[in-house]
Amino acid sequence: MNLLNWVRGPFLIVAIFIFVVGVSWRLFSLWRIPVSQTTGAPARQEFGTGAALRAAFTRMVPRGGFHPSATLVNSNPYVFHIGLAVVFLGYAPHIAFVRRTTSLSWPALPDLVMYLSAAVTIISLLLALLFRLTDPVLKKISKADDWITWTVTFLPLVTGMAVIGDSSASILTRDHVIYPGPLAVHLLTLELLLMWFPFGKLMHAFLVLPARMQLATFFGRRGVRS
Repeated sequence: MNLLNWVRGPFLIVAIFIFVVGVSWRLFSLWRIPVSQTTGAPARQEFGTGAALRAAFTRMVPRGGFHPSATLVNSNPYVFHIGLAVVFLGYAPHIAFVRRTTSLSWPALPDLVMYLSAAVTIISLLLALLFRLTDPVLKKISKADDWITWTVTFLPLVTGMAVIGDSSASILTRDHVIYPGPLAVHLLTLELLLMWFPFGKLMHAFLVLPARMQLATFFGRRGVRS
């Protein structure tokens, strides 16, 4: 069995197992945390789930009034997340990979859209790294988790671009892999991301909405408009 077969078989199974068990355990652990009793005034206890959910979505766009120099810092995360979603969910070979693994499938986007999205996403990640290295506050609060999370997110994008040598239609019609070594490395970086996911800040993909709702509830019960 060569490296690509190992990566497509046992390594992938282990990575998915760690991802599923780790995410499930994190969510279960948070669900088991006791709910603290709020001691605020009764008149301020009317901020319910619906208001928290509405505030979580409506406040995803930054409010006006920020200094112009902060515009790029505020918009860059949106560019990265949208670009990453487009690359993962819209590229035909990725969809074929998901279909082989889960039997799920959906229409693909044109290759040109994928290439541009991947390039923009890589640039966005490099900008995020630059901000973290040069901003005194970000530099001081950055921990090992931040650097590891950035690395395991960056590697699949770079190795994926290195694998591309032909159109997605041509790739899907072949019955063999032309570049087994680079493809194995690309899949290994994906599996590394899956294994790190439950233990680092990538977990915010599952926790961002509950966390924003919790924060909105915290302020709402104290009479803060959100």
